[in-house]
Amino acid sequence: METINGETASGAGLYWGLLVAVMAAVFLAGCDARSEADQQQMPAPEVDVANVIAEPVTLWESFTGRVVAPETVELRPRVSGYIDKVAFEEGELVKEGDLLFQIDPRPYRARLQAARAELEQAGSRLSQARSEAVRASALLESRAISQEEYDQRSTALMSAKALVNAAQAAVETAKLDLQYTRVTAPVSGRAGRAMVTRGNLANADQTLLTTVVSVDPLHVYFEADEQSAMESQKILSTGESRTVRIGLAGETGYPHRGTLDFIDNRLDHSTGTLQYRAELANPDGIFKPGQYARVEMPVTELDQALLVNRKAVLTDQDRRFVYVVSQDNTVARRQVSTGRPVDELLVIHDGLQSGDRVIINGVQKVFGDGMPVQPKQIAMREPSSPEKETRTIVAAQP
Repeated sequence: METINGETASGAGLYWGLLVAVMAAVFLAGCDARSEADQQQMPAPEVDVANVIAEPVTLWESFTGRVVAPETVELRPRVSGYIDKVAFEEGELVKEGDLLFQIDPRPYRARLQAARAELEQAGSRLSQARSEAVRASALLESRAISQEEYDQRSTALMSAKALVNAAQAAVETAKLDLQYTRVTAPVSGRAGRAMVTRGNLANADQTLLTTVVSVDPLHVYFEADEQSAMESQKILSTGESRTVRIGLAGETGYPHRGTLDFIDNRLDHSTGTLQYRAELANPDGIFKPGQYARVEMPVTELDQALLVNRKAVLTDQDRRFVYVVSQDNTVARRQVSTGRPVDELLVIHDGLQSGDRVIINGVQKVFGDGMPVQPKQIAMREPSSPEKETRTIVAAQP
């Protein structure tokens, strides 16, 4: 009875196992059939494609520069004295010749009057000496005086002339000192903070009164590496290509234009860079000396460059590739060698040809080579606005 019950139980278990296996196989087969049917019924994904374009471009490279005033003056008095007046507002724009500080002029006015009195006295002595010299000459002809006495009077005349010259120099010096009590702006620009206020003593050539920096135009200094400097020599040899683009921190792009007016005659051996200087118009005072600026300089020109939208270029570890759509609307992966960016485009050195259709939008829908797609033709670059239509195609260091 036990054997029979055991065999019966074993047979029942085997039966149920076979039944479950058969049902699972049927279920999986049904799923596979439905999956294959779904795949056959699923349409090819839609993607945006654009043709690789070929056109001449000017490649630009980005550098970090600093704004510098062409003229920077640390204003110090030429005469000593107490400050009577501070005649400017700190931080305001001043013109060359504007009064900034007034030093007490009374001591220097008195010195000028004394110098003029000395000049008058010396003039009187000169007149007397000249008269005596004329009489001595007449007396010498009549032998009424000796030659020695005549020489003494002639010497007195020359001494009197020298005294007059010295007195005239003293008057001129006193005039200058009196003028120097008016401390004026030596250049047009923006005045800094008044370092000395009214009532304080200012020592000649020592006390710093304020600073004045010119503001229009300004200079932007920047350094380019040796390779960029060598590449840019040809393009910068023509005056038309000496324009650089400049942007401030916080600004989008490079909205300002400057002109290169100086290239150093040697590289800095410690940094391996060459210094450049651009002149930048600043009529509105937007730029201020000491600011950091972003500078783009043209480094080379390409007669024909292949360009694709940045969104088309994908990365696989250290390799870059694009998806090319063939004539039968199937996808092929193509490795490419990229160069500098050109606005929203990238320069392609190798891997593509002009006219190839590459996927711009919808690359996430592509899973491998040979996959069919429904291409929708679009432009490689976005339509230009009226402002962009006048811009030269430029590139920056990636």
